[in-house]
Amino acid sequence: MTTASRAFIAKLLEKKYGVLGIVASRYVKAGYSVEINHPTRYGPIPIVARKGGSMLAIEVLHNSSDATLDRIKLLREKAALIKAKPVLVIYSTARARLHEEVVNYCRESGVKIKFLP
Repeated sequence: MTTASRAFIAKLLEKKYGVLGIVASRYVKAGYSVEINHPTRYGPIPIVARKGGSMLAIEVLHNSSDATLDRIKLLREKAALIKAKPVLVIYSTARARLHEEVVNYCRESGVKIKFLP
């Protein structure tokens, strides 16, 4: 159940950041505190979500074709800098498919993949 304050924050995120805000609002509604564009030396992490003792570094892609090995490796490096678990979110209305090598690399390296419509 979402509290009124979390619902309000979720709406603000959606309005201000678009697709990135939609993904962030789902984590806010789930009880996470969210930071957008957290700076690192390798570039910003789009979403950092914290809850209890866990921390997630979330990369949001619009197309599954954007999910390349280089991008996944960069996400892992950014997540390692802040000691977070890497999560790749693909936000697409079309039926998304990833290359086998990308999926295998994610399984081996501990990157979680989520698909959102």
